[in-house]
This record gives sequence, structure tokens and C-alpha cells, in this order.
Amino acid sequence: MRIQSLKIRLPRRLFNLGLIFLVSITIGLGLHQAQAANTARPSVIKIDYAYYNPVSLVLKEKGLLEEDLAKDQVKVEWVLSQGSNKALEFLNARSLDFGSTAGAAALIGKANGNPIKSIYVYSKPEWTALVTSKNSPIKSVKDLKGKKVAATKGTDPYVFLLRSLDKFGLSDKDIELVLLQHADGRAALEKGNVDAWAGLDPNMAKTEVENGSRLFYRNPNFNSYGVLNVREEFAKQYPNYVKKVLANYEKARKWALENPAELKAILIKEAKLNEPVATKQLERTNLRDSHIGDAQKKVINASGDVLKKSGVISSDVDVPKTVNDLIDPQYRNHV
Repeated sequence: MRIQSLKIRLPRRLFNLGLIFLVSITIGLGLHQAQAANTARPSVIKIDYAYYNPVSLVLKEKGLLEEDLAKDQVKVEWVLSQGSNKALEFLNARSLDFGSTAGAAALIGKANGNPIKSIYVYSKPEWTALVTSKNSPIKSVKDLKGKKVAATKGTDPYVFLLRSLDKFGLSDKDIELVLLQHADGRAALEKGNVDAWAGLDPNMAKTEVENGSRLFYRNPNFNSYGVLNVREEFAKQYPNYVKKVLANYEKARKWALENPAELKAILIKEAKLNEPVATKQLERTNLRDSHIGDAQKKVINASGDVLKKSGVISSDVDVPKTVNDLIDPQYRNHV
């Protein structure tokens, strides 16, 4: 009986030892992968700069990122984004690792399958409003019914337009929507080719100052935050470099707050603006808090219903779940 008992116990012991071995191997592999991610190094980091993101202009002008990454032999490649829609296109095409967008625009990208995370707030701006020409009879959002309105699809001004129409009982079906990039929208308004335009600074400030264009509907609460996005694949592969980028963004943001005159000079130089236009844009740009979390979720969630109504995102998208998956504060919290 002893021998039989031994024969029964021996395989169980071997099984347990084998299980322990497999678990150890699995844990070891996990630790190895984590260590590899922490020591992995990209050859180049592709990051955008945008005239609607003054902090990016400071970061580029000062060379902070290049200086920090030189010791790791990592190069920096700068790409100009002319709008949130372009930044999202570049991120989706892997032409950017980090891209500047509005929070609501990032939701559109995420809901439509763009694998990104929003990880940092570069500004809380009032950068969009509804604009018409100086002598236009348009006084309110309701006056837009049947009118030609320019906007850039997939951007905060576009979402602002949809939310504004919805607030006053209209939709994009009540207007003739003319899809143009921001600068082209401003030009179309100034030439009289459209009746109104969903504007974006600095183009909006430029037409105000230089052409007397009127902001006939403003609502700061409809402006979603300016957020920096990272490709999920890049973040998983190079988490330490995500933190390095944000650390340098923080240096640039703090420098901008401490040096407002120099910030304005950089904006004037990069965006080719005159001083009154740059002043107006910066008056509407709050750079004081870069943390990302519940405040951004709230305003982005508020855009979800109108985006569904307009067919910009699918009606079956779970907006709160998508927003929770989009907003990722872990990297900013380590800076």
C-alpha cells in the first residue's frame, strides 16, 4: 500500500513543481518585458507643433527636447499640424508619435479607431467661436438657418458649431456646411464665399483685428481643452520617453508663464502674426494647469451626444467608456 500511495503522490508533486516553474517563468518574462520597455530607446521621436498650441512653439524654439534626448542619441522630428484633424491623421498614420488636438477632437479619433491616449493638457483656451463678417446681418445662432457655414471637420470648432446649433434647436442639416481647413475658412469668410465660420485662433483673432469680423456667438464651456496625445503603441514600447517628453513640455509651459513677452514674440515669429493678433490669441489662452483627468472627461463627454446625432461617431459608441479609455493621467502624474 505504501508503494501505491507513493506512486499516486509523486506525479502530483511533479505537477506542482512544474506549475511553480511555469509561474516563475511567466513572472520572469513579465519582469523582463517591463524592464525592456523601461530601457527601450526610439531612434527618433516625431512630435508636432501647432499655432493653436503656444507651448509646442516654445518647446521647439528652445530646443529643450533635443538637448535632453541628445545624451540618449534620440533625434527629434518636428511636424506642423494645421488643425486637430491633421494631427489625428498623422498619429493614425504613424507620422507622429505625439500630436496636439482639442479634447473633443481626440474623442472623435478614438471613437473611430485611432489608437491614442490623451496624456497632458497644454492649454485651456477659448480658441473657437462662431464668426461672421463686420456688416453681416447675422446676430445669433438661429440666424444661421439656410446659411453657408465653414468649418474644419474633426476639430474643436466643428464640434463647437454642432453643439451651438443643437443648443438652439438646429442641426448641421439646417445649414449648408462648407468643409475647409481653418485658414481657408477664414479666407472664405473674408471673401464673402460663406456667411459664417467656426473659427480657430490665431486665424480667428487675425480676422477680428484685421477685418473687423465679429464673434457673434461665444461659449467658453463648449471649448474643449487642448490635449497632447500619444500613440498607444509608442507609449507601451517607450514609457520612459513619454515621461521625458512631458517633463520637457512642463519646462516649456512654466517658461511660457514666466516669460509672457517672450512667449508672444515666439508666437509672432512662428505663426507670422502681428502684435495685436498675438495679444488677442494669448488673452484667450490659459496655460496654468497641465493636469488631465475629470475636468477634461466632463467637457469631452458633453460633446458625445451631439457627435452621435450628427453621425460623426457611431450611435453605438459608449462615450463614457471611450473617454475613460482615452484620458490617461499616469504619465502627467509622474512629471
